[in-house]
Amino acid sequence: MSRKLMVAGNWKLNGSIAMTRDLISEIIAGLPSDKRFEVAVFPPSVYISQATKLAKEFILVGGQTLSEFDKGAYTGEVSGSMLKELGCQLVLVGHSERRAYFNESNQDIANKFQTALKHGLKPILCCGETLEQRESGVTEQIVSEQINAVIDLVGIEAFENAVIAYEPVWAIGTGVTASSEQAQHVHAFIRSLLSLKSDTIAPLVPILYGGSVKGSNAKELFSMQDIDGGLVGGASLTSEDFLAICQQADELSQ
Repeated sequence: MSRKLMVAGNWKLNGSIAMTRDLISEIIAGLPSDKRFEVAVFPPSVYISQATKLAKEFILVGGQTLSEFDKGAYTGEVSGSMLKELGCQLVLVGHSERRAYFNESNQDIANKFQTALKHGLKPILCCGETLEQRESGVTEQIVSEQINAVIDLVGIEAFENAVIAYEPVWAIGTGVTASSEQAQHVHAFIRSLLSLKSDTIAPLVPILYGGSVKGSNAKELFSMQDIDGGLVGGASLTSEDFLAICQQADELSQ
């Protein structure tokens, strides 16, 4: 069974009502009507309702994070049921900025992954190493710990309805991109890690690359055997840049 390419745009802390309207409308207008790859956007939570109404069935919409709790005295949090009610199909879990700036641990992220599944949301589990960790030669150890924490809690079967995004922290927002060979090496390692638990599930899990993906490098990255699309940051904020990446995905999906 082949895996579909996905181009996912993480808007992070950017957006407005006007930007959401214009960006989604322009993306839809620029996509081929018979596209064979998946397109997703992850707007700030306050714009999700607007985004899902505009996107309809043509673009998937996801949350940038969710609470591990379903309800209660957790000021500022957004629950899985809230995201689902607004029309989300996906949610990012464990983005490196959540790990670094909000001190989310591997266990916190595993709990959020479990909560996402409970509410019928497909989690995109983010993993990746810092520059210091890469230079210390512990990339595979770090990635293993991040993924195994989730497998230990929910089991490998849960990954039948999940996506993994490898995002080398040193390449996020820096303009530096891992070479296609560097990225493929880690993606292949992640798939081998999954195959230790299940030979049948491992080939089915889409693994996206995140880290300064743009139109000029998307095709080379997406052509790699174990790279199934991109989690796009800065280039997802303008339709021209985002559609340039989608164009590469479309050519590879023919």
